[in-house]
Amino acid sequence: MESVLVIGGGAAGMMAAIAAARCGRRVEVFEKNEKLGKKIYITGKGRCNLTNDCDMDTLFESVCNNRKFLYSAFYGFSNVDTMDFFQKCGLKIKTERGNRVFPVSDHSSDVIAVLADELKRQKVGVHLNAQVKEVLFERRELASEKDYQTIVRGIRLSDGKEILADAVIVATGGLSYPTTGSTGDGYRFASQAGHTVTELSPALVPLTVAEADVMEMQGLSLRNVKISVADGKKTLYEDFGEMMFTHFGVTGPLILSVSSLIQKKLKSHPLKMKIDLKPALSTEQLDARILREFEQNKNKQFKNVLGTLYPAKLIPVIIQRSHIPPEKAVHDISREERQHLVECTKEFQMTITGLRGYNEAIITRGGVSVKEVNPQTMESKLVKGLYFAGEVLDLDAVTGGFNLQIAWSTGYAAGMAVKS
Repeated sequence: MESVLVIGGGAAGMMAAIAAARCGRRVEVFEKNEKLGKKIYITGKGRCNLTNDCDMDTLFESVCNNRKFLYSAFYGFSNVDTMDFFQKCGLKIKTERGNRVFPVSDHSSDVIAVLADELKRQKVGVHLNAQVKEVLFERRELASEKDYQTIVRGIRLSDGKEILADAVIVATGGLSYPTTGSTGDGYRFASQAGHTVTELSPALVPLTVAEADVMEMQGLSLRNVKISVADGKKTLYEDFGEMMFTHFGVTGPLILSVSSLIQKKLKSHPLKMKIDLKPALSTEQLDARILREFEQNKNKQFKNVLGTLYPAKLIPVIIQRSHIPPEKAVHDISREERQHLVECTKEFQMTITGLRGYNEAIITRGGVSVKEVNPQTMESKLVKGLYFAGEVLDLDAVTGGFNLQIAWSTGYAAGMAVKS
């Protein structure tokens, strides 16, 4: 029976272990933390957006890097397969706005529990507080050629204990949320095996902005707004959704998704972002709406008629940006001033200056080069018996359950590919 060691008890690691065990392999999981799925626990704000119930075209389009590499993995274990897997394991799921899939309970701990139960059912050995320090390799001379082949021998733990195996699956995650144990161990193992690790950076991460008035709105969440990010005259990103202002800039689903798509440009210079605070209304419709509000309150001061148009935290900033004196009587506001107010609302501008760090990043951009990994099996092209799965690979996607789907699909592919 093939002996398989899985480094990492997160999404990709647990899925790889389950898939391998179901195929009759003897599997052991080594997790450095005190429990399995520590990062799963905090995903989706503790609710775990475990996949996205979209069509395959959307699934591929949602991948930011190396989507072609995932062709075999996604078709081998799709988002539909993921939902079926969890339902058969006893997890009740639901689909929400944006086709995001969550457990009915809204508790990520239930996702971890069904995975842990399945590991137990499949008699997978789980070792907690077990830090792998090194993956062991061996060079073997090939009989037919004057050459060598590098193969996996097993692992060495932090206490010095060596465990031999026929295959090792590296599913250690990236660098994001280091408190969950994602400290880049997999990149080190890959480098020691001769693999290329591409440039690493935080992804799906909040953005910092230059304007001080943005910080004044800390904690304000906006729903159903439209944002667009431009580099000069070229629009880099445009979408509707939710966002939130913070003490350093902006965050929220819309912002996290855009962060992965503008990284390269942002490294060289700041970018401009516009928020349409009233996307359901055209410029003319919004002007008519404001004019109606003004006519109904023509004797009031400007600062006292904005409560029905904007959230409270936004009003002081809108007043400041409109350049209309707050005490000015509404009936004295000119047509030009009103139109400038409309412009501030439809094109609320700010300057994006950078990304926040790994402590706030949902995932890591970059990783083990997929050019050196078999896309059908996730096996290293350099070392026989060495496999990679999940965030450790140079793969990332936008928000909405797509990154966890990458973990499930690549983990499944690796687990199924270990030959007996």
